[in-house]
Amino acid sequence: MDLSRKQFTILEKLATSRGSFTQRDLERETGLSLGTVNKTVKELSELGFISEGAITNEGINALEPYRVKRAVFIAAGFGSRLVPITFNTPKPLVRVHGVRIIDRLIDACLEAGISEIYIVRGYLSELFDQLLYKYPMIKFLENPAYNIANNISSALVARYMLSNAYVFEADLLLYNPKIIKKYHYTSDFLAIKKQRSDDWCFQVKDGIIIDEKVGGEGDDIWQMVGISYWNSADGHRLSQDIAEVYASPGGKERYWEQVPLLYCRQHYSVEVMACSAEDIVEIDTFSELKAIDKIYDV
Repeated sequence: MDLSRKQFTILEKLATSRGSFTQRDLERETGLSLGTVNKTVKELSELGFISEGAITNEGINALEPYRVKRAVFIAAGFGSRLVPITFNTPKPLVRVHGVRIIDRLIDACLEAGISEIYIVRGYLSELFDQLLYKYPMIKFLENPAYNIANNISSALVARYMLSNAYVFEADLLLYNPKIIKKYHYTSDFLAIKKQRSDDWCFQVKDGIIIDEKVGGEGDDIWQMVGISYWNSADGHRLSQDIAEVYASPGGKERYWEQVPLLYCRQHYSVEVMACSAEDIVEIDTFSELKAIDKIYDV
C-alpha cells in the first residue's frame, strides 16, 4: 500500500532511530502536532506497522518502496577551477584534511545502507581505481564524451541507474552525513534557504521546485546543492528525457538537472529538501580550498 506523508514521516523516524518512541518523542522529532501524531500512530498500529512505539517487520516492508536502492556519482569533469591541484588529480579525489572529498559522500551512503554505488568517470579515469581498495563494491561507468559535453553526458551514461537513486556531484565537501537519508517519500533536491544568492538556485512554491536559474532573491529562493533523489517513476522517465534532451540541438551543453527542472519540467514534481550551509560545502576554487585546508596554502 502507499503510505500517506504523515505515515511515512513517522515510520521513517522509527526505522532510522534506535529504540522506541513515545508520542511526545515523535511530536518533537517529526515536527507534527501531537494530535496528528496520535491519529497517525493509531492508523499505523491498526495496520500492524507499529507496536509499542517501535516499527515492526511489516512496517519496514511498507517502507521498502521508499528506500534508496543506489547512488550515482557524477565525477567525470576536469575540475578546472581548482587548478593547479587538479592537473594530476580529479577533483573528487582531492584530499581535504587528509580525506578524499568523495570518501565522505560514499561513507554517508554506506551508513545509510546504500551499497550499490556507481561512479561516472572521465578525466584521469584510471586514478579512481584507488577507491576500490577501500570500497570494493563500487562500479565504474565510463563517460567517453566528458571532454566535449557538459555533465548531461555523465547522466546519459548512467540513465538506467536513476530509479530509487541518489545522484551526487562528487566534489561536495560533506560535513553532516545525516543529510543522506535511507528513505525518501518522493523525488527531491537538496538546497539551502537563502534571501539572496548569486549561485545556481531554485525558485520554490509550496515546497516544489518550479524554476532553476543563476541568482535570485526573495522568500522563495533556495541555493542548489548538487545532491538529489529520484523515485522509481521519475528515474524511469529521466532515462528517456535525458537521452532526448542530449540529442536535441545544443543538448550536449546542458547540465543534467536542467532536464527535469527546466526542459522537461512538465513531467516532474520535485520537492526541495532543506539543509544548511554547515552541512555541506562546494569548493569551487583553489583559493577556497586553501582557506578550508591550510596544507594547500604554501
